[in-house]
This record gives sequence, structure tokens and C-alpha cells, in this order.
Amino acid sequence: MSLQPIELISFKTCPFVQRSVITLLKKNIEFKITYIDLANKPDWFLEISPLGKVPVVKYGDNILFESAVINEFLDEITPDRLMPEDPLQKAKDRAWIEYISQVLVNQFVMSVADNQSDFEKHSTSLTEKLQRLETIISDDAYFNGANFSLVDTALAPLFTRFDIMANTFQKNFLADFPKLAALGKRLTRFDFVKKSVVDNFEEVYVDYLKGKNSYLTA
Repeated sequence: MSLQPIELISFKTCPFVQRSVITLLKKNIEFKITYIDLANKPDWFLEISPLGKVPVVKYGDNILFESAVINEFLDEITPDRLMPEDPLQKAKDRAWIEYISQVLVNQFVMSVADNQSDFEKHSTSLTEKLQRLETIISDDAYFNGANFSLVDTALAPLFTRFDIMANTFQKNFLADFPKLAALGKRLTRFDFVKKSVVDNFEEVYVDYLKGKNSYLTA
């Protein structure tokens, strides 16, 4: 299948954009990336993004939005599928991808909390969500077992940020979750995960949190 030109509209610290970049790199799909400032969204972006959020993908003359939708589309138009063919397992994967989206939102809200009370409240909520993931993930190499899937694509940005929190702020949120910690180490070693963020991502991410007066950076 001949692919149309692909352009990904991105914000440098967005974990949902990172999901789509991981999928593009994992599947060796050529693409162009355009960065915008979400605090000052350009008019052309608002015209094509119904929700005013990233990621947005231009596929030829077509517009796609929402990372889970984008990733499934990219998976379906290229070989070596990352989503299962079985309808029930596919539905389960979609459900867990949505759950992981909420975990990412929780991680973000916690990371930008500007006081101890809010930070601890969101940290507790995040820990509860991580506990549920710990009980459901496979004992094998990846979330579902031996094969990498779009659920792993959804999870990887979580670990990218947890690594920075542990290394820079000495906050190890995975200390009590050995299966998640092992999966995180496995995923973040892949080149297609390492290259899914800008080269100076740690610096950009920390500066972003400082700009939000994050309690985490105090």
C-alpha cells in the first residue's frame, strides 16, 4: 500500500504525541513533525484540531486526531500489526489503552501541582492506578505477553517521565511495582522509544515543570 504524506503536529512535552511518534518509528513510517506552542495555539492549528489538542496527523489532505485513533490507523495501513486480530482481545487492548490515558493524565496533573497538598492527593491517585496495572500486566516481556503491542506504545511515555522524576527529583514512583518497573526498563531501552522525544527532552521537560511552579521541582 502506497502511503500518503504524513505530518504530525506536536508539542514537545506531550506524552500523547510521544505515543504516536513511537508507533511511527516502530513501524518505520516516514513522517514530518511540526511543533507548536499549546500556550499560544496558531489559528491554522485550531482550524484543523476540533479539540484544540495534540497530536493531530495530516494524512495527505485528511486530518486525524486523538492518539489512540491515530495509532490504530497507522497500524492498519502498514504490515506487522501491533493490534490483535481477535475482536475480544482487540477490545480489551482498547480498554486498557484508555485506562492508561487516564494514568498519563493523572501523572501530568500530579507533576504540575504547585503545592504539597495537591501533589500528595494526585500522587495517591496515581499510585492506586499503578497498583491496578501491576496486577493486570503479563509476567512475560510486554503488557500482553511475548509480543509488543499498542498497549506498550501507550505505556512507554509514562516510563519516560518516571525515569526523569527518579533521576532528577529522586521520586521513584515504581519502587513498589516490580513488574511495571521491569516493563519500563525494557521499553525505554528501545531506540524507537528513545528517539520518540526531542534530544534534550529531560531539560525541556524539567524547564516546563519549573515554568508551572511544580512542587516536584521545589
